[in-house]
Amino acid sequence: MNIRRATLADIPSMMHLDRHSPAAAHWTQEQYRQAFQHEGPDRLLLVAESSSGILGFLVALHLAPEWELENIVVAPTSRREGIGKRLLNTLLAAANETNSSAVFLEVRDSNAAAQTFYEEAGFNHTGRRKSYYTDPAEDAVLYRLTLN
Repeated sequence: MNIRRATLADIPSMMHLDRHSPAAAHWTQEQYRQAFQHEGPDRLLLVAESSSGILGFLVALHLAPEWELENIVVAPTSRREGIGKRLLNTLLAAANETNSSAVFLEVRDSNAAAQTFYEEAGFNHTGRRKSYYTDPAEDAVLYRLTLN
């Protein structure tokens, strides 16, 4: 498996993955295109791919001195194989390279697997946003990882 920067050509695969992951942020094609327009030091778009195609992706925004993890998705058939961890570690390496102080994110309250994943990666629960998500309405649980 290879982690690489995503390209515009990856958008259909990214959308396919997020549509098959109920807890993921479901972006429109236009939202993904806009993310690529802001790619560079302020935006990180990664894909994890194998010979069988794209198995996962990550989108993060640099809001100096912090990074926001906006979306991370792994194909349901490829979960628990370390793909999410490799994507997250690539983001953390970028955050360290930019001398950032922290990475933060929010996750659906019902997504216990993601919460466990982030806690095992060292993130700390920092709060909650009531009714942050729609379709269905749900609270967001806030996490933050302070970097050295």
